[in-house]
Order: sequence, then structure tokens, then C-alpha cells
Amino acid sequence: MRILLLGKDGQVGWELQRSLSPLGQLLSLGRMEADLKNIEDLRHRVQSYKPKIIVNAAAYTAVDKAESEAEKAYRINAEAVGALAEEASRLGAWLIHYSTDYVFDGKKAASYLESDDCHPLSVYGQSKLTGENAIRAVGCKHLIFRSSWVYSVHGANFPLAILRRALEREEIEVVADSFGAPTSAHLIADVTALALHQVIQDKVSDKVSGTYHLTAAGETSWYDYAQLLVRLARKRGLPVKVVSNRIFPTTSDSYKAPAQRPKNSRLNTHKISEQFKVLLPDWKNHVVRFVEEISKAKPL
Repeated sequence: MRILLLGKDGQVGWELQRSLSPLGQLLSLGRMEADLKNIEDLRHRVQSYKPKIIVNAAAYTAVDKAESEAEKAYRINAEAVGALAEEASRLGAWLIHYSTDYVFDGKKAASYLESDDCHPLSVYGQSKLTGENAIRAVGCKHLIFRSSWVYSVHGANFPLAILRRALEREEIEVVADSFGAPTSAHLIADVTALALHQVIQDKVSDKVSGTYHLTAAGETSWYDYAQLLVRLARKRGLPVKVVSNRIFPTTSDSYKAPAQRPKNSRLNTHKISEQFKVLLPDWKNHVVRFVEEISKAKPL
């Protein structure tokens, strides 16, 4: 079973190298080996390796820069994804692709279902939705996993930024009017491997092909998330300067970022839980593990 992983150096890609390796012959490529801006070379890579499963963890993720680099964002998040779908279709392979809550506008009161209409607010969200639609248009066997608030020990993300600020400053401001479920790359990689194991073992039919929401269970705000991170960091002995009553709530509108973000990033995960018989843990579980890893190994 040949598996091709693209984006090995990203947050999710890094963890996928671990979780996918027991499933088959894994070829992991990063940006240096497979640049999604070079679509012809990308096609050649796929045609040469002839994988049965293509896992695309590569993406253009600079949300604010995408507003001024729309062509680049669409090239990587849409055109390259469409090319991967075409190559997967020719090979009869599965394509696993990761998308985002940014395909929604965040105005719904409840958590989003996979079937809800998409209304992206940003170029990034639009490019990711275009990539999703390209896969569906080609019609290859696919699993599109939408996630949100992704983090890991590797890369740039919210919890790392908060902990750095907490070590340097005596007070910080955090957005309190946006809600979601912090989801570790570790969890995403493990659920991906579980789903693919079922696909490989023919325990599920091609009818499972489609879009799934994949996040940790529960929900929180960025503000409450930051409060927990600081408490855990202090408990683990990290020399944080800020104290809980010096973490101040603010609104998302107070940040004049080029790209709009959805205020509601909550994704309903009933479909993936039922289809693949997976129990998604509460978001706090992996956050505790994350802070423990940081305290032991990673210099901030």
C-alpha cells in the first residue's frame, strides 16, 4: 500500500508522518521536494510514485497575506488540489485533504454541519472552498477533513504565541467573542490514520467518500483558552509573568487584521464519529499534553 504525504513539515503533516507510517509504504514530501505552486512537477511526482492514497497536508495558510497574495493562495489551495484530484482519479486512489472552518462566515448560532452553505469571509477561506469544490467536481474517492483552531508543538499557532507573551509580559489582551474547539494536529493525524485503516481493510465502502468535520469535542473562546494555557503553564513551572486577572478580554473587531475571521468556528462532528466509530476527546485533554510537552522540551 503506497501512501504519498504532501506537506510533511507543517503542523498536521509532521504528525501524519508518525500516524501513517504503520499503514503502508509512506513517501513524505515537504515544500522542497514538492512545491504545490509547480503543478506540473506535482503531477509528475504523483505519476512516478503511483500511490493508492494521497494525503495532502500542504496549504497556503497565511490568512492575512492571502488578501494581497490571492493568486498564490488560489494556486496552492485550489489549482494544485484540483490537479491532485485528477491524478487520484486516474490512479483510482483515495485523496485525503484538509480544509477549514474559514469556509463559513461564522454567523450561525449553532455548530456547523457539513451540509451547511459556505460563505467565506476571506481570500484564504475562498481559496480553500474552491479547492474542496475542485475535488468534488473531479469525483475521485476522497475524504475532506475540515478542522479549526489547529495547533501543535511545531509551527506557529495561538497557544505558542500566548505562552510567549505570558513569559514576556505582565498583562495581555485576548479576543473573547470568537468560539471554537482547539484541535491538536496529533488528534487530526490519529483520526486520519484510523479512517484510512478502515479504508485499507475494506471495512468501509467507497460511499464514505465525502466531507467530514474533525475537531476536538467541546468549545471555548480564545480568551478562556488563554486563561487555561497560563494556568497550566504556571502549574508546570514555566516562568510566566502574567496572572489570570491581568488577562483582559477584547473583541475581534478591535484587531484591524486584513482578513475577516469567522466568530463561530464550532463544527458539528457527529458525522465522522458515526461513520468511523471514533470518540473525539474534549479539547482540554490535548491542551494539557501540549503544555507538558512544551515544559519538557521546547524553548519558547
